[in-house]
Amino acid sequence: MDPLSASLKVAASGLQAQSERMQVVSENLANAKSTSDVPGGDPYRRKLVNFTSELDRASHANLVSVDSVDRDNSEFRVEFDPSHPAADSAGYVKMPNVNPLIEMADMRDANRSYQANLQVLKQARDLISMTIELMRSR
Repeated sequence: MDPLSASLKVAASGLQAQSERMQVVSENLANAKSTSDVPGGDPYRRKLVNFTSELDRASHANLVSVDSVDRDNSEFRVEFDPSHPAADSAGYVKMPNVNPLIEMADMRDANRSYQANLQVLKQARDLISMTIELMRSR
């Protein structure tokens, strides 16, 4: 397989992986204040995306993919709010272990990686177009 096709496959795999990452980060942000429905219960637990690299034998290119989406086992924040429906007997509510600042940084990083992979696809498309034009002009 030619290097141009291999670069297209690599960029496409990067787009897919970063798209999935942005979906998970969006879910984390959407649930940053989601508490339990029952008193003393656990709230939403942050999700983390794990990537893996795999060799595509046809193109001899290393492609990236999402290996798994795991739960972050860090501690929940606890707030005192005895009037909250999820408050335990002492009046404390477990809050999600989602830090919006970290999620926004992850979203920005995923977006930049997505844009970089998109730029590779655009450059490859331009190279293919230029090659076709050169072949027509002969």
